[in-house]
Amino acid sequence: MDDLLQFRRGAVELAVLQLLAGREVYGGELVDLLGQYGALATTRGTVYPMLSRLRSSGLVETTWHESPSGPPRRYYRLTPEGESARLRRADAWRGLVHDMSNLMYARGEDQ
Repeated sequence: MDDLLQFRRGAVELAVLQLLAGREVYGGELVDLLGQYGALATTRGTVYPMLSRLRSSGLVETTWHESPSGPPRRYYRLTPEGESARLRRADAWRGLVHDMSNLMYARGEDQ
């Protein structure tokens, strides 16, 4: 099961980068957006530490915006380095999915 968790963690991180492409999103909204994709659904307890790591690594930056209900919210957006990382990771993901699909199809695993 640990292998599945590691695989999923990388997929969720790429999904977060994809969701931040070209826009600002606050953490709770990211959780809701991920929840629209069943296999990517996760909790705030996963997303916020991930956003902190992405921020520390220079892939995202933040700004504060007033909230219509409650305290101000921290919004996240990709930095130029984050956009480059998103594009590289997306290319790598597409290659991985393509090759794994071909391998599994050739072996009859998808039936």
